[in-house]
Amino acid sequence: MSLEAISISPSSGSAELVPHPNPPTRLLVVLHGWGADANDLVPIASMLNLPEYQCIFPNAPFSHPQVPGGRAWYALETSNYQGLSESRQILSDWLLSLEEATKIPLEKTILCGFSQGGAMVLDVGLSLPVAALCSLSGYLHSRPEITSSSPPVLMVHGRQDMVIPIQIAQQAKEELKALGIKVDYQEFNMGHEIPDVVLDVLEKFIQDHS
Repeated sequence: MSLEAISISPSSGSAELVPHPNPPTRLLVVLHGWGADANDLVPIASMLNLPEYQCIFPNAPFSHPQVPGGRAWYALETSNYQGLSESRQILSDWLLSLEEATKIPLEKTILCGFSQGGAMVLDVGLSLPVAALCSLSGYLHSRPEITSSSPPVLMVHGRQDMVIPIQIAQQAKEELKALGIKVDYQEFNMGHEIPDVVLDVLEKFIQDHS
């Protein structure tokens, strides 16, 4: 099983999204949260100044149980994360297939996710040879399996997050650091959201790891 995805090529920054004269040399993959779909985070592509990047937004593999048209990476309405192992394998296989499809290697690919998508990024990405990982309002499923050269991680979380409490993010930060992973952790006075200040941090982190 593969994943359906929306692909956005680099633009010149104009309202018409005129194609950039140079083909993309890097890849940004963005995973949506629970109950959303690939379209939810597509506006990010035009809000980040990343002229070298092709942006890809995949749909999670499962239908959401309550939201019509919504997608889920696994069940959150049960305590055992039903579907996580299947989703993990699907996402990993799909990410490994992108190099052939895009001609952009994993070493020049950055994975980003929001909420449940951020958790999937940390779950799958730490064992892949990608350039970096970005978890926005995310969390850890469990103690991660890592390789000797796990990529650097950006974690951004809101102090007023009522969906995923800040303490969960702080604990995840400490667990990753204890494993020797380089973590750039930042908190803001916000809820469960991606405001402009987070986009600024995200853009700088991606540029610094390009």
